[in-house]
Amino acid sequence: MIRLALAASFAVLLAACGGPGPLREPAAEPGKGEAARTPTPTKKPTAVLKRGGGFYKDDGPADDIPDGLDDIPDAEPKWEPLHKPATRPYVVLGKEYVPNTSVKPYRTRGIASWYGKKFHGQKTSIGEPYDMFAMTAAHTTLALPSYARVTNVQTGKSVVVRITDRGPFHADRVIDLSYTAAYKLGLINGGSGLVEVEAIIPGETTTTAYAQVSPPPRPIATETDDIEQLARRMAQEERPVQTATMAGMSGDAATQKGVYLQLGAFSSAENAENLKSHLQRELDWLSEPMQVNAGGGIHRLHLGPYASRSEAEKMAEKIRLALGYRPTFVTR
Repeated sequence: MIRLALAASFAVLLAACGGPGPLREPAAEPGKGEAARTPTPTKKPTAVLKRGGGFYKDDGPADDIPDGLDDIPDAEPKWEPLHKPATRPYVVLGKEYVPNTSVKPYRTRGIASWYGKKFHGQKTSIGEPYDMFAMTAAHTTLALPSYARVTNVQTGKSVVVRITDRGPFHADRVIDLSYTAAYKLGLINGGSGLVEVEAIIPGETTTTAYAQVSPPPRPIATETDDIEQLARRMAQEERPVQTATMAGMSGDAATQKGVYLQLGAFSSAENAENLKSHLQRELDWLSEPMQVNAGGGIHRLHLGPYASRSEAEKMAEKIRLALGYRPTFVTR
């Protein structure tokens, strides 16, 4: 009986081993199950090789890049009224700038960079919102608004841009291009590149002869006097600010004692506020507040206060490493 039972058990095991395997998920019908398991494709990029470095910090191209950047036409030069606040001398990070007060000849070579989504929609120095997909640029001294031809020295490719903003406030750069202008010049992936910048006088047919502009430019001596007067006032900033100078400041700013870093000085309050917005985005790692203080006909952009000169020195060095220029110091 035992043998008979063992034989029966063995037969059952053999039957089990030889039977059908475990149930499997039925094959999906074409166009149903397979599609359900396939990830939804992401939006196909509309442009290639557009996500390069060289932009400001966490700036960069937009999340959705529109089609047809190659087809966006160059800016078309025309006479426009100049933005008067943008014609006044100013100081940024200890460097003095005398903007052109008219459209006139200008040509230089240097490094161009570009700025993108971090500044997109923000107010430019002429009050218009920055459009990273338009053919525009920022320059420290060219008349605003005006036009310039920018040429990639390596490739010979040129574009025409409308100058609408101030900057770049970096020691090694001569112009900041919009995203589209930099893309069309082939500078996106490298982030920057050597360019030639040439001012365009509307109506000119060549780049070697220039017509008389109207209205005529201010005398050079007047511009020099303006910036020298401003510089003399800035030179006094190392001394403690006097009560008369602080009379035009806000109550909070006037009562806070300590050492401040002076980032800029303008005769125009609008330009001081524009620089404040620009540096708040570019130096967004700063923890101390920026404030515009008015006094003696000058609007100064200050950062701080710091408890000691040594603390201010450390921050000034960080800013120098980031931008290439070093702020000046103000003690209250």
